[in-house]
Amino acid sequence: MATGSKLRPEATPVAPPGDIAAYFAGLSRAPFPFLLDWTDPGADNGGWTLMGSNPFLILVAKGRHITEWRAGSSRAWEGDPFVAVEEALREHAVDPVEAEDLPFAGAAVGYLGYDLGGRLENLPRLALDDRGFPDLVLAFHDRALAIERSTGMAQVVEVSPRVPARAIRLEDYARHFDEPPPLPPWTADRPVVSNFRKADYISAIQRAKEYIAAGDVYQVNLSQRFHTRSARTPLEVYERLRRSTPAPYSALLEIGSRAVISSSPELFLRTEGRRVLTRPIKGTRGRGGSSEQDERLRAELLESPKDDAELAMIVDLERNDLGKVCEPGSVSVSDPKSLETHPTVHHLAATVEGRLKSGAGPVDLLRATFPGGSVTGAPKIRAMEIIDELEPTRRAAYTGAIGRIGFDGRVALSVAIRIVEKHGEDVWFQAGGGIVSDSDPERGYDETLVKAAGIVRALGLELST
Repeated sequence: MATGSKLRPEATPVAPPGDIAAYFAGLSRAPFPFLLDWTDPGADNGGWTLMGSNPFLILVAKGRHITEWRAGSSRAWEGDPFVAVEEALREHAVDPVEAEDLPFAGAAVGYLGYDLGGRLENLPRLALDDRGFPDLVLAFHDRALAIERSTGMAQVVEVSPRVPARAIRLEDYARHFDEPPPLPPWTADRPVVSNFRKADYISAIQRAKEYIAAGDVYQVNLSQRFHTRSARTPLEVYERLRRSTPAPYSALLEIGSRAVISSSPELFLRTEGRRVLTRPIKGTRGRGGSSEQDERLRAELLESPKDDAELAMIVDLERNDLGKVCEPGSVSVSDPKSLETHPTVHHLAATVEGRLKSGAGPVDLLRATFPGGSVTGAPKIRAMEIIDELEPTRRAAYTGAIGRIGFDGRVALSVAIRIVEKHGEDVWFQAGGGIVSDSDPERGYDETLVKAAGIVRALGLELST
């Protein structure tokens, strides 16, 4: 497929969005199914649900080791994963003008893991990689079912011509990237286990504050990871998570015996033509048990100097990142602070946008901004070094990005927070928060539990603190 390939949208009536799971269940019998359910508050429609399976090309990266599967063949090499993505997107590019009014024009769908940031900067590798998740998985789909949420109508959209032979062997993928992880000690009275003891997490917060006091950083985003087991299928977990903690940017990716399930409230990158937008989140309060308590928590968050300072730091970082690839003078803060309310939490968010320079494409944008500053801290590189020192295990997909990069150049990626990573019956989820000079360690620890509450509830579990 070369630039200028034709697009064939077919408008087909389907059942209302409530039956989306049934459609996905049918698609999931084919390799590498995906479901992206976006209700982007910044878009001018009710949002789209995109789903598909049976990609014609798959890119997987772990460190500098890259593997590519195509129908009937595979190859592996050492290199830069961003270059591999850029070359594959160029090969399958379509005319953006022709695709302008379509919800899907073919796309690389998947995740970019947080550890992919190590390919952009020379970062230490102290944290343990105990699960073997790839740093990057992108499945290239030339066909998707696109359901318009406001009407329940769908378009089957595909790039023409289709690739005739599409047998990508899952056993080859499994042999290279799907080895089972070592199982940690397990006891029936602790159904959820953290990679930190509470006292150790509080000590890590205190150490982060020491770095801040020494002038190394202004802010560090520190997280803890939880592990449990569940026999529920990825689709069952997805449906329960959507009910428990609905969010604008939900996703389900099945990758062999692994799955990444997301109900993210945070937009990482969205492009329309040359316009690019990011919407970082900083500042969190749990929901109140009564309307009066809930309103008090909302007011507390809106009036908090600490949370204002955190958000301002990240906004400044995002402006700087976008400035690397945007036209001079085009980067602006269109919304400096808004309060967003979700079923389990209140958040503060801001909107930063700009206009991409001529010739700057999706991978240039990723190189300039990945990972998002709201999940690292500021300055970004030093904050990432401290995260690697203080967190005992690698983050994998968590705090990376999930979504799609279109063959027409459009980018739609959420920040990979409020996610579940599943491998067989093993389940991991992670939660964190920004640490600044006046952070209270106990409250910092409690914030992670508040953020994890929706996932815990979706899995039918309880956290023991």
